[in-house]
Amino acid sequence: MKRIFITGASSGIGAALARRYAEHGAILGLVARRRQALEDLVTTLPNPDRHRIYPLDVTDHGSLADAAAVFIAAAGGIDIVIANAGISVGTLTEHPEDLAVFGRVVATNVIATAATFTPFVALMKAQAQAGNHDCRLVGIGSVAGIRGLPGGGAYSASKAAVIRYCESLRVELKSSGVRVVTIIPGYIDTPMTQGNAYRMPFLMPVDRFAARAVAAIDAGTGYKVIPWQMGIVARVLGMLPDAVYDFAFSRAPHKARHAPDQS
Repeated sequence: MKRIFITGASSGIGAALARRYAEHGAILGLVARRRQALEDLVTTLPNPDRHRIYPLDVTDHGSLADAAAVFIAAAGGIDIVIANAGISVGTLTEHPEDLAVFGRVVATNVIATAATFTPFVALMKAQAQAGNHDCRLVGIGSVAGIRGLPGGGAYSASKAAVIRYCESLRVELKSSGVRVVTIIPGYIDTPMTQGNAYRMPFLMPVDRFAARAVAAIDAGTGYKVIPWQMGIVARVLGMLPDAVYDFAFSRAPHKARHAPDQS
């Protein structure tokens, strides 16, 4: 029976992952800001009494560490930690008021990813040394982190940082028995993307995404772009000369400025 801790669990990708793992009999610790949304989610899961909710903001590192400790004690250990909480919001550097939004995006998408993992790493290493080699730390990146997108400076920068942070952590922990998995979603049909006013190629239903993400996590895959078509797009974008990329994407639709959404 897997013990899984998920942030950003109240909706979208986090909720879909929670549903998928609950169907497989896992014990879940679910973190998000909205208590009611967490409570509503748990009532729809198999064995609702088995799961625990922690309504908190992931930028409150003390509360996040406390929740991790409570879950570890209740579940008797940990198998998978998924740092999924994130903000997607357009920013423009020319607006001074967007600096605060930029900071909030980085704090939630990047710093909170590390803060989510920190309380679990020592225990996971101890479990691995004791013969449990199935521990996973999972970071949720984005194809927006492959190249910078117009209007999405904060989001693209934060997701690029998540990708590189998880890469560093993956090689850092390679000999410990703890596997680090980076999941790179393309366009997934969630409340976060439903506000986008531009075309989203290869848009994938969130439950189908969750099934593929769980398969990659269980396999211990180090880096996985979902859907696979966006993996090809991301690879091509990464290889484009800067001048070609700049010419093409300077004409692309800008991500709209609006209040940040966080799960």
